[in-house]
Amino acid sequence: MASRFGVLAEVLETWRAAFDERRVDDLVDLFSEDALFQGLSPRLLAAEALAGFADVTFRTVTPQDPAGTPLPVRLSVVAQHLDATWRIRQYHVSRVG
Repeated sequence: MASRFGVLAEVLETWRAAFDERRVDDLVDLFSEDALFQGLSPRLLAAEALAGFADVTFRTVTPQDPAGTPLPVRLSVVAQHLDATWRIRQYHVSRVG
């Protein structure tokens, strides 16, 4: 079995080729039936669930660097209304650049 990175690289290369060649049916086949497809704005997933993303800057604060070194990231979340409040159901962060 390929490594986890190898599997993702293969899936993303297949996606890229289908996207570049505008092979819509092949693109659709890459997604599971219940895939979360997040566009450019918050998306209503169900009556009580939303998905969205934000550009965020984390800072690593240390005694030597009290202002913190900036780390720009892209944050995506799925929020669900549970127990009369909204809670994060899924959280994903990736580096920008």
